[in-house]
Amino acid sequence: MTQMQQALDGAITEVMIEAARHEGVEPELIREGLAAGTLVIPRNNNRDFPARAVGKGTKTKVNANIGTSADHNCPDEELEKLQVCIESGADSVMDLSTGPGARDVLDRILSESPVMVGTVPLYLVMADLMAQNIALREMTGEMLFEEIERQAKAGVDFMTLHCGVCRKTLPFIDESIRTAGIVSRGGSLIRQWMIVNDKENPLYEDYDRLLDIAFEHDVTLSLGDGMRPGGQADSTDRAQLAELMVLGELVERARERGVQVMVEGPGHLPLNHVEANVTLQKQLCKGAPFYVLGPLVTDIAPGYDHIAGAIGGAVAASAGADFLCYVTPAEHLCLPNEQDVRDGVMASRIAAHAADIVKGVAGAAEQDRSMSRARKSFDWESQFDLALDGERARTRRAESESNEEDHCTMCGKLCALRTNRGDNH
Repeated sequence: MTQMQQALDGAITEVMIEAARHEGVEPELIREGLAAGTLVIPRNNNRDFPARAVGKGTKTKVNANIGTSADHNCPDEELEKLQVCIESGADSVMDLSTGPGARDVLDRILSESPVMVGTVPLYLVMADLMAQNIALREMTGEMLFEEIERQAKAGVDFMTLHCGVCRKTLPFIDESIRTAGIVSRGGSLIRQWMIVNDKENPLYEDYDRLLDIAFEHDVTLSLGDGMRPGGQADSTDRAQLAELMVLGELVERARERGVQVMVEGPGHLPLNHVEANVTLQKQLCKGAPFYVLGPLVTDIAPGYDHIAGAIGGAVAASAGADFLCYVTPAEHLCLPNEQDVRDGVMASRIAAHAADIVKGVAGAAEQDRSMSRARKSFDWESQFDLALDGERARTRRAESESNEEDHCTMCGKLCALRTNRGDNH
């Protein structure tokens, strides 16, 4: 049975209690959110790790993507990146491996990860086909569902599934009008498969089968935004909104089945579109948790896209988005390395915390007040303890050419805080 179904039945489980403890809230708040569908706890029945809630009334969570590719297939590197994600404070990881041996990579991540693990099952189906030099057209719906069930049994906590790319929505995606076209890997594959086979998307057509699998293992469905805009010029267009309306219908069907569900969002958006997109998603999807990639608020920052994503993420989360998928400096350029992963996680964590202050999340503003008090009193150890990346703060402080405890090399003895307490009289 799912956590949602138990919440609907009025039960407060140990998983709910654990999630509530992390948030500093009463378990009943978690139960109510689960029952209403405004909150999810992505935690497969087949895995055991600290439960975390995503959604209304909880801290904004951060996800980090890792995984091999056919062009750079080094499984050990991805396991090292997993450790970097954990050390940097990511709340979840998604394994997006597509290289040879991708299933082994996922199994290793599932066995070693102490946080939520997500996947895109379509990727492993495609990895199999590519390894056998089989064309996309030869994929079947059965292949997809077999992979989804295998991953559910293995313990995957949430799955990105591009159910909204379907016969209803395809007419709205016009490559001649869109500047960047479809940039979702999963969305482009499903669309092309539908076109060459002249068939409905099996994830949409057999959605009830998907719900049965999710219910059995308590897998949280993450309804993918296969038609998300990949450039500022395509933001909030008909294709994106057509898909979002279908996802709203699928959210309601999942809730009726007692299956946890969240919705993924763009993507690339101008800064003045971000809040409106969150409002639209919350309205059309009846308050379902919103999981956003970035969003990136400019297209011209390659090498710095973690900053563009953090700006968009802070605005989106302040407006009600619940889950930020990190963007690294390597986005649009290459597979990220360990430093890229660390930088991406930290940028998104800064965005998430900034939004939590706005949302009034328990303890968020007090953490900043405590930092201000520590700075005023030159309490360096407390500053390191309170910092999102205390180790980096400690390292940079150690670079100071001064050994004085009451100032750093930025202002020296002209430090305003020294002056305020009379040290420069």
